[in-house]
Amino acid sequence: MAGFDFDIVVKIGSMALVRKEDNDIDYNIISRLAGELKPGYILVSSGATEIGRIDYMKRNGGRELLGDMEEIKTDYSSQGQTILMEFYRKFIDSSYSVRQVLVEHSHFNDKEKEEHLRRFFFRCANQNAIPIVNYNDPVSNEENRKMEIAALRKTNDEVVECIDNDETAAVIAGLVRARKLIILTSSEGIYMDPNDPSTIIRDVHADNAEEMDKKIDELISYCHGTSRRGSNGAAAKLQFARRSVMNGSEVIIAHARHSLSDILSGKTVCTRMGITGREI
Repeated sequence: MAGFDFDIVVKIGSMALVRKEDNDIDYNIISRLAGELKPGYILVSSGATEIGRIDYMKRNGGRELLGDMEEIKTDYSSQGQTILMEFYRKFIDSSYSVRQVLVEHSHFNDKEKEEHLRRFFFRCANQNAIPIVNYNDPVSNEENRKMEIAALRKTNDEVVECIDNDETAAVIAGLVRARKLIILTSSEGIYMDPNDPSTIIRDVHADNAEEMDKKIDELISYCHGTSRRGSNGAAAKLQFARRSVMNGSEVIIAHARHSLSDILSGKTVCTRMGITGREI
C-alpha cells in the first residue's frame, strides 16, 4: 500500500445509465464502462433508484409505486442495486474481483470510519479487485440524515453530506489521492450556454488555487437550471469538482457514451480542470 496512489475515480450519473426515450437501461454504456475498469480504479455509480423503478415497472405492467416518496425511493433503490451489480459483474473482466461498497455520510465525517474505507480501497487495488460505490439509499432516512448533518455542523468546520454521488466521488478522490476524477454525465461537459453545444468549455486550468477558484466561480455563473428534477445540475458538479482540483486531481467532465480510453487520451470533447503543475 505504501507509495501507491489511485489512478482514477470514475463517477457515472443516473441519467447516463438509462435511455430516457425508451424508459430502459442503456446496456451499451454499462458494458463499455465495465469492460474498461481495472484494479486501481474506483467506480462511484448512481442509478440504483432509476434502474429499480424501470425494473419494477417492467414486472408490474408499467405501473409505478404510489405512496410516500421516501419509502418509494428506498424500495426502488434496493431493487436497482442488485441489477447494477449484476451487470457490472457480467461485463467487468472475469479475472478481476468486484466489491460493492455502500456508504453513508457518517463514513466520511468520522476519521476512524474514513480511514477504514481508505485502507479498504487500497487493499482492493492490491488484491486485483474493483470497488463499486454507491450511497446506501435503501437504509437512509432523509429526516434522520438532516438531523445528523445539523448536529455535525455544530462541531465540525466541514461536513460531508453525500446527498449527491458527485460529492461522494470527490471525497473519495481526495481520500485515496486519485490522479484523475472522471465524471460521466449525459452531456459533453460544461457549457457557457447550455442550449448551444458549440459553447462547451474544454479546458479550465490555472497556475494556482486562487486563480482556479475564480475560474470555477465564473463557470458556475454559466449554469442555469438542472438536468432533471432532484438533480443539483452542473453547478453542483463544479462545486464538488472544486474540492478535487484543489486536492491535486485533474477533473474531467465527459459524456458517458465515450470510452474511458478515448476520454483519457484526449480524443473526445469534454471539460478538463486542473491546476498547472500541481500533482498529488
